[in-house]
Amino acid sequence: MHKMISILGVSVAVGGCAYDAGYEVDAGTFGNATLNNAQIQTGAKSYVQVLGERFAREVPDQVNFAFNSSQLDPTAQQILRQQADWIKQFPEVRFKVFGHTDKVGSPSYNQRLGLRRAQAVVNYLTRQGVSRNRLEAVASFGERQPLINTPDRDRRNRRTVTEVTGFIKRNQTLDGKYAEVIYREYIKSAEPATGFEIDDSSAFEN
Repeated sequence: MHKMISILGVSVAVGGCAYDAGYEVDAGTFGNATLNNAQIQTGAKSYVQVLGERFAREVPDQVNFAFNSSQLDPTAQQILRQQADWIKQFPEVRFKVFGHTDKVGSPSYNQRLGLRRAQAVVNYLTRQGVSRNRLEAVASFGERQPLINTPDRDRRNRRTVTEVTGFIKRNQTLDGKYAEVIYREYIKSAEPATGFEIDDSSAFEN
């Protein structure tokens, strides 16, 4: 018996399987295809929201900086390589990088520093093979949205945040390339995780 399952608008036939696509790889609500499809169809959730939630869940979406610096340290570079690998799976999707600072210094200076940090991230992502036209104009919040509300130096506030913001103009909705990624993940999730090996050497012995 085969069951038809819809994966964000893509139907696949699964023999004898009663699980939603992504059941094994789900770490939140993304793998629940039925829930997400219903929310998208009713307008409660958009494809952009679904992808944004997944991006923030599967890779770190923030990098941090030293005081008064826009230089990317080795930890930041490692995180950005993870971001780039994820981003390259979804050629239809656009991203924006937001720069932040702590509250030390003038608001105007921190606005410029936040922008430099965002630009440093965009430049690094492009060097990792992400097309520049998929990275929307970088933006800076400066010191206006601190994670930790303190007037003192705090590394947690000195950060950039990479976010899903939409689709490139020629692909306003998901196309086959994205569906292929979801379908591949679904097939992988169906592979049994077992360490058993079958010894068939005696299969024809009496």
